[in-house]
Parts: sequence; structure tokens; C-alpha cells
Amino acid sequence: MSSPPIAAVEGVGTSRFGRQPGTGLVRLAFQAVDEAFRDAGGPRAVDAVWVGSVFAPAGTAQRVLRAIGISGVPVLSVESACASGTSAFAEGCEAIRTGRYRRVLVLGLEQMSTAFDGAIVPEPSDPEGCSGLALPALYAMAATRWLAEDRVTAGQLAAVSVKNHAHAVHNPRAQYSGRHTVEEVLGSRMVADPLTLLQCCPVSDGAAAAVLGPPAPGRVGVRAVAARSGRPWDHTSDRVWGHDLVRDTGADVWAATGVDPREVDLAEVHDAFTIGELVTAEALGLSAPGAAGADAAAGRTALGGSLPVNPSGGLLSRGHPLGATGLAQVAEIVWQLRGAAGGRQVPGARLGLVETMGGGVSVLDGNACVVALLERG
Repeated sequence: MSSPPIAAVEGVGTSRFGRQPGTGLVRLAFQAVDEAFRDAGGPRAVDAVWVGSVFAPAGTAQRVLRAIGISGVPVLSVESACASGTSAFAEGCEAIRTGRYRRVLVLGLEQMSTAFDGAIVPEPSDPEGCSGLALPALYAMAATRWLAEDRVTAGQLAAVSVKNHAHAVHNPRAQYSGRHTVEEVLGSRMVADPLTLLQCCPVSDGAAAAVLGPPAPGRVGVRAVAARSGRPWDHTSDRVWGHDLVRDTGADVWAATGVDPREVDLAEVHDAFTIGELVTAEALGLSAPGAAGADAAAGRTALGGSLPVNPSGGLLSRGHPLGATGLAQVAEIVWQLRGAAGGRQVPGARLGLVETMGGGVSVLDGNACVVALLERG
């Protein structure tokens, strides 16, 4: 027997994504929250708010919400690295499921262009971060291993970038889009061997929001949402970094819903780097072991394929404002399940999956992972 929804998504909204140093967090958040409330209909009132962000200054959540006109309710800030937005979403869903609140707002926001001159600086208090191991290098290590094991080819890695940039052509809010060839991707500037510039997500600013309430006919339902943090990465696993955390979090969702991964119609997953999408696809069971690269190259995970992955363009092309990313993924899945995704629409989509991996090199197999399964109303 299938499980009933634990919550409903009443409305979603996002800002545009990209480098927007002249647009403050308040304005970015307003764009997302205003659209989410207009989408939800009804009063602009909620019982509580969860806000996900990584690098926002202290007190940002309350200042942003005050400017939007929301005050006097509980406001809780969440920081789970790149999974901050979906961690906020998970908490909001649980509050609805348990009856603690009847209507909540979840918001994710980030303005990275004013926080860093370039890539994110490794945290000096972290044992691996103080050695200079930044996330591009960590993902590059995974890609190098898969290449050495003949689990993927360089062309298959590049195919993920080709696919997601092409998907973003149909997303007017995406930071980047374009028709690239595998050769162009492989020929772009090297960032962390073997990952080239077009295989890495950009520095982004943006916000995304969702209004949640109890399950209701006609609303997109949240069948399940699971969250975990990584175990110590002590080499007891023979998998690359992050695989086991994503696998275990996804397993919680499959167990809670009775859904087989092969029943999913589309997925928005964490593709901060091309290898990330492939590892995630196999960890979640969306691709068979050793087949994710071939699936990308053959078009199976592209629009028109049997299981489109990242039709929004993903982090690679839509952009990756850390705190906003997870809720942008949720918004994309909601639009898809409503049949409102325009030129990137997956026909007949009924079940959509969201996976966000919170990166970090804190001697853990990932800081956090959230997986959610949504269903057409």
C-alpha cells in the first residue's frame, strides 16, 4: 500500500539566479517569497518560518522577513552546507506532519558574489580544510578514481555538462545555458584535474521559497523526506566520498514510501560537479551500478529520455546559491508535477525526486543529505 502524503506544497517561488552583487538579500528573498505566496493563494500568513543559508550574516533571516512583512512568529535558521534549503524544507514538512503548525514558510537564500572573490575558501579550523582541500579537489578525486576503475569515461563526465546546459536553455531563471559539445566541455579551462570549468557550478546569488500545509486534493504532495549527516569517512567503505550518505538517505525514502527508484519520472539532484550527478544517480538507484555515465551519454537522463535528471539545468547551469539550491530544486519538481515547466516539461510526470548533498571536508562522508519524494496532486 502506498503511503499518504505527509504535507502539501501550496506554493513555490524563486528569484533569478546569477551574480547579482547589486541586489541585496532582502530583494532576492522578496522575489521568491512574493511569488510563493501568490502561487499559494489565500492569506500571506504562516505559523512559523525556517530559513536555510550558509554564509548570510547573523540575524539575516529576521531582517529579511521583517522587510517582507513577516514577524511575530517563530523563525528558525538552518545551516547544513549545500543542503541548508532542503534541511529547512524537511523541518517544515515534519512540523506539518506532526500537526505542530498548520502553515509554514521555508526559505533559502544566499549571496555568494559579495562573500567571496572567487571559489569558497576552505575552513581553516577543519582538519582537511586547513590543508587546502577545497571541494573541487574532493570531487576531482572521485572523478579520478572512477576514471581509473573504467567506471566512467572523460566523455561521459562531459556529457553531464552538455545535457544540463542544454536543459537550462529552457529555464529563463538559470544563470547559464547553452549548446556545448563534449569537446568544448573537455577543452574548457582546467579547475581540478580532470574537472574543467564547464564541469563545475558557478558562484551564484539567489533565493527560493515554498509555502507548506496539510495534504489537500489537487496540491503537490510530499510523500516522504529524509535527512542524514555523514558518518566518519574512515575508508571502511570502498565507495567514493558522499556515495554512502546519499544511498542511505535515499533508502529511508524508498522504505517510507514503498516506491521503487525505477518508478520516479524525473529528479533534481546535486550536480555541483559533473561527477556528483553520476555518483548520486547510482547511489539512489536511478542508474544501475557502473551505468550512470553511459546513461548520461546515451541521453537516458536527458529531456526525452526515460528518466530526466536536472531538467532545470541543475547546479551546473541554473546556479548554486548554497542556501537556496535545495528549495530551487523543490520548486522545479513542483512546476514539473503541475505540468507548468514550459519547454523543459517532462510529459506526464507523476513522481519527482529531490536530492541535495551538503558538502564539506570535515572528516565526514558529507555534512548533510536530504532526499524528498513529491507526487502530483
